[in-house]
Amino acid sequence: MGRRFGQHFLTRKSVLDRIAEAACAPGEPLVVEIGPGKGALTEPLLARAERVIAIEVDPPLVHYLQQKFRDPIAEGRLTLVEDDVLKTNLGAWGPAAITGNLPYYITSPILESVFSLGENWRKAVFLVQAEVAARIASGPGSRDYGYLSVLAQSHAAVEVLFDVPHSAFSPPPKVESAVISLTPRTLEQITDRPAFLRFASVCFRHKRKTLRNNLAAAYPKETVDRLEEGRLRAEQLGIRELAALHKKLELARQTI
Repeated sequence: MGRRFGQHFLTRKSVLDRIAEAACAPGEPLVVEIGPGKGALTEPLLARAERVIAIEVDPPLVHYLQQKFRDPIAEGRLTLVEDDVLKTNLGAWGPAAITGNLPYYITSPILESVFSLGENWRKAVFLVQAEVAARIASGPGSRDYGYLSVLAQSHAAVEVLFDVPHSAFSPPPKVESAVISLTPRTLEQITDRPAFLRFASVCFRHKRKTLRNNLAAAYPKETVDRLEEGRLRAEQLGIRELAALHKKLELARQTI
């Protein structure tokens, strides 16, 4: 069975059990697993959840999973979906816990897909590259803090649960990994999340530039020049401070 999509399969049982435990409590009604691969995580998920939806894009792996999990599939406890996760509505089966080992190159799009579900997800537990986990969880003032941090933390409470060494995979990747937990939340300071995220994207467009320079193209120059925060860089402001700045600029624009 080839590695057409560059998979590094997590094989260490103790780590797999910890991920399953973090992703779903015993009797969890529904879990959606992204990229089950050879089903190493699917097994402990089935032991805990009432139903598992496993989304796999690689046809040989889908065939392998069909044989390996013939009984749970026949019982209706496991549903295999052969599709690209980025083309799949993760909320199609109702509110679910979501888990999986996320490839580095599509981590951000998958997170955006999860966050777009609104109330149709209960929590998410993902295995990601350690450097990506640091970026998702970091706060202002850290070199890892950026738009991805704001995107994630404006939708969810983020926690890095534990690190996973490269030796836990087959074949071992060259990088370390970590498991993160995301729990949906709403911040009262953000009343229009899409507009706020567009604003945050502008703020972080050039991380080394000041907010005054980044925002000059989006707001009237005289308004931006008067900002006390204008001399700062976006990485120096927390999400609530960015939300307050966004409201201030929108109010200023409306009065012009």
